[in-house]
Amino acid sequence: MNGDRSAMGETLAADLRAGLVVFLVALPLCLGIATASGAPALSGIVAGVVGGIIVGRASGSSLSVAGPAAGLTVIVLDGIGQLGFAAFLTATMLAGVLQIGLGVLRLGVLAHFVPNAVIRGMLAAIGLILVLKQIPHAVGYDADYEGDFGFEQRDGHNTFSELLYSVEALQPGAIAVAALGFLAFFLWRDYRGLRLTKVIPPHLIVVILGVVAAALLAPTSLAIDATHFVAIPLAGAEGLMGLWQGPEIGAVADPRVWQTAAVLAAVASIESLLCVEATDRLDPLHRITPADRELKAQGLGNIFSGFLGGLPVTAVIVRSYANLQAGARSRWSAVIHGVILAIATLAGAALINQIPLAALAVVLLIVGGKLTPPRLYREMWAKGAGQFLPFIATVALILLTDLLTGTLLGLGVGLFFVIRENYRTAITATTDGPNVFVRFAANVTFLNKARLKKIFEEAQPGFMIIDGSQARFVDNDIIDTIVDFESLAKTRGITLEIKRSPGAGHPFFRSSSTPE
Repeated sequence: MNGDRSAMGETLAADLRAGLVVFLVALPLCLGIATASGAPALSGIVAGVVGGIIVGRASGSSLSVAGPAAGLTVIVLDGIGQLGFAAFLTATMLAGVLQIGLGVLRLGVLAHFVPNAVIRGMLAAIGLILVLKQIPHAVGYDADYEGDFGFEQRDGHNTFSELLYSVEALQPGAIAVAALGFLAFFLWRDYRGLRLTKVIPPHLIVVILGVVAAALLAPTSLAIDATHFVAIPLAGAEGLMGLWQGPEIGAVADPRVWQTAAVLAAVASIESLLCVEATDRLDPLHRITPADRELKAQGLGNIFSGFLGGLPVTAVIVRSYANLQAGARSRWSAVIHGVILAIATLAGAALINQIPLAALAVVLLIVGGKLTPPRLYREMWAKGAGQFLPFIATVALILLTDLLTGTLLGLGVGLFFVIRENYRTAITATTDGPNVFVRFAANVTFLNKARLKKIFEEAQPGFMIIDGSQARFVDNDIIDTIVDFESLAKTRGITLEIKRSPGAGHPFFRSSSTPE
């Protein structure tokens, strides 16, 4: 019994530390995504709270964390522009209903068809973008909003040109905070002389020192610009209610609301499934998230978020990876991060608003760097072209477009190599003079029809064996091709023999008329 209590205490302590780290990562992203979406800042916080508490509790994932997602920014911005914010909240609720429907229909299985090389490319690309996007914030240049993952930016720049512009607008105070943050992180993480280093995460030390440094620099020439700090609405519980906006239930009758809801449901579901699939593959305990339950949990989250005035939510890889790296043990870390976010907004906004964005940029830069380590690129290179090319294509496509577009295009590249490999290995042909031995692998589809016809066309008078004994599935197109060749084989002086499987019910052997 004492052992169980001790284990539960260790799990809770680990989840508390992880939840705090995820809160530090999520805070600027929630605010930045809301601003970029043309929505009230409070709506981003609401979505973060709902993603943590509601989705975190309902999800079957032990590590993924939900919240407002940069991948939905364009859809949200367009939806609010067309419908107005209140009607858009209704669309968010309807999107949640549709997602629950997708879960009931058991469509979550689609996530399992994404090749591993594409998943790894997605993670590496997100890390690379996070690093590139946070460098300007670390030096005090905040023209682009926190949480932007698109190549083309609203300020007219792109990911690379933003770096050049940031060099022309350096804030020495912000640079000093960032440098101090990096130094503090690695010293605190690696120093084992104090018990506190095991209790307090280094990410929190970075933020605390950032607040202290910014305060000390305030009366000097190195003072950090007022726009370079977190900006939670300072209104208290009663004042926040005055800022709150709820859904317009009557908007259900508007077809445009349903159209927006359908788009939100589709994109949010794809992003969530990709995120949990990636997170599961990184989980050191190799736990598997029930994909259909995840769709239902995300749907429930969007119903609550829309009703409470929040943005749409999805599972988000940056927060999920931060959760994993911080040592989370269970889904309670996601719930804890949501609780901390709610408390900070209601009771601690004045204190939270003292955090310079440079300090939070350090936290995000560290998360990004761990997502895209150089060894990952070396490992994928060592696996050969079939793995490396889909991987690096996904990285490049996400970097130059956006997360969803790049991932889907990368998936296309990955599927090309899967088809190519199947094409090469499904049918093998060995020749011995005029004699040909053709062997079918486990599955032979219409994609292999061209190769089989070429083998038949090049066959010389002699003996041919088609060995289908190892095949579990043979496409009807392949069967028809064999049957057509059978009628021509005798006229070309070819003796044809087909080796059959003991399984009499195999479609290939049912359809073929060639005798044993």
